[in-house]
Amino acid sequence: MEKEQVILTITNEMSNNLTNYQLELLKNVLIIQFKNIEITVLTDKKKKKEEQNTNEKYINSFLSAKEVEGCSIRTIKYYRENIENLIIKLDKNIKVVTTEDIRKYLSDYKELNKCSSVTIDNLRRIFSSFFSWLEDEDYIIKSPVRRIHRVKTATLVKETFSDENIEIMRDECKFIRDLAMIELLYSTGIRVGELVNLNEEDINFEDRSCIVQGKGNKQREVYFDARTKIHLKQYIESRHDNKNALFVSKKRPHNRLSISGIERIVRNLGFETNINKVHPHKFRRTLATMAIDKGMPIEQVQKLLGHVKIETTMHYAMVNQNNVKNSHRKYIG
Repeated sequence: MEKEQVILTITNEMSNNLTNYQLELLKNVLIIQFKNIEITVLTDKKKKKEEQNTNEKYINSFLSAKEVEGCSIRTIKYYRENIENLIIKLDKNIKVVTTEDIRKYLSDYKELNKCSSVTIDNLRRIFSSFFSWLEDEDYIIKSPVRRIHRVKTATLVKETFSDENIEIMRDECKFIRDLAMIELLYSTGIRVGELVNLNEEDINFEDRSCIVQGKGNKQREVYFDARTKIHLKQYIESRHDNKNALFVSKKRPHNRLSISGIERIVRNLGFETNINKVHPHKFRRTLATMAIDKGMPIEQVQKLLGHVKIETTMHYAMVNQNNVKNSHRKYIG
């Protein structure tokens, strides 16, 4: 493309925003600035390569920012996979992605994968975070996700473990390690990611407490009951390895259990006991619900669970319906 054609294209694009006098000034400025500049028309292949490099640079910069903010490796991996899938599907420069592009992607994704509205809203939030960051960093003028509103989702009452469920699982545990693990999950309400990072020295048996590292690398103190103390001590005393990790595999070399390893152990326990949906996070929700049902102030439950926002705590805690009925009779009926 010749310089004259470039100048003509630019002035035509600006014609609706400038007066004739201003257009003439712009044209003269462009002629002077382009005087010693060579213009090379990129081939489609080269243009596509540069576009991919630019997109990759933006994605990597965004993920680096999220890492600095304290996002976990799993979260960053989840962000990367979904943003890269979007850009690959759209096959265009991030700077020119439109609201309609993202709407169509979300619609097609839902139809193709037959997924729930919750999943689609999670994708929307990821894209919103990414494009809002690009806007804040002045890489784009305005986030195309701004006009895509939160996807309405049905409010489901998520299950918690009953007292009977907990007792059945306790009885079914064949190894002291697994018993100590579910007792710690149940009495502290810690996240599975916090559990796997615990070391023996993090446990204070005298105070029945331990220090965990939560989201954003924030440390907090959590507490366990006497039953958990007994089983933890029994488990630690039964070990013959020299590993620092609190929970390790039974087979040599007794490596620290991973998140997926703990999830598998707990899930298998659910199969053996025929208890529905047994997973580590359900212990956390059960603790929150039990604490609120027994009168613990919501602010203290928030502190216990390590939530930044109290709204998050309210989502975790499902108030027992019998307590609602009894309170109605006491205060209203």
